[in-house]
Amino acid sequence: MATGIAHRLYASGFRRIVMSEIAMPVSVRRKVAFSEAVYEKGMTVEGLRAELFTEPSGLLALWDREVVAVVIDKEGSILRELKPHVLVDAVMAKKRKEPITGMARLVIGVGPGFRAPDEVDAVVESNRGHNLGRVYYDGEAEAYTGTPGEMAGRTKERVLRSPRAGLVRTVKSIGDAVLKDDIILYVDDTPVKAQIDGVLRGLIRPIMVPEGEKVGDVDPRGNRDYCFTISEKARAIGGGVLEAIMHKLS
Repeated sequence: MATGIAHRLYASGFRRIVMSEIAMPVSVRRKVAFSEAVYEKGMTVEGLRAELFTEPSGLLALWDREVVAVVIDKEGSILRELKPHVLVDAVMAKKRKEPITGMARLVIGVGPGFRAPDEVDAVVESNRGHNLGRVYYDGEAEAYTGTPGEMAGRTKERVLRSPRAGLVRTVKSIGDAVLKDDIILYVDDTPVKAQIDGVLRGLIRPIMVPEGEKVGDVDPRGNRDYCFTISEKARAIGGGVLEAIMHKLS
């Protein structure tokens, strides 16, 4: 979702973007996630490049090359140095968070866990459905449902989760066509199988995961192109963030 937001903002003329990440991001839709820059030093999504940096002194050089900047900064300490105009919290924590108003001229929260205007200046709806992408300036997003969004009539069965804690070992690759009961990956020696036919839209890196972690995503629509392009959900959320910025700062 954060990549979709950054991509939409960049396309709309906001060129000085910094994205903070944890040291080992857990991304499933890796082909459309700027978080991959943490592992690969750089990542390109739909023509837009993001690169990892370590020192704020290198930011201007990245921006001059029309690149989105990615930094490993779990605590957000770089905010004190950058003093940004806009802060977008797109962690998608799904639960109540500490108020973060005042950390930038405009603070936007994505999804549940925020209330405007006391905790953030604006909240963008992240739940699929009629209100997806809607901006709340007084109120909060819909509560986390725990059910993945519906695609071609499928919900929970399209998401693959780790049956135990352990090390991921992948068998298939993103973009592969898969059939129900195909082995997609192993967690240690335990196989994780597709529950439906489709295209493997997302697949986690070979890293250690806890039990219940989302490790894969099978798209029943069967369109391989969807694996390598930003989703309609991420674009809608990005549009909501853009609306909030233009509404509050224009």
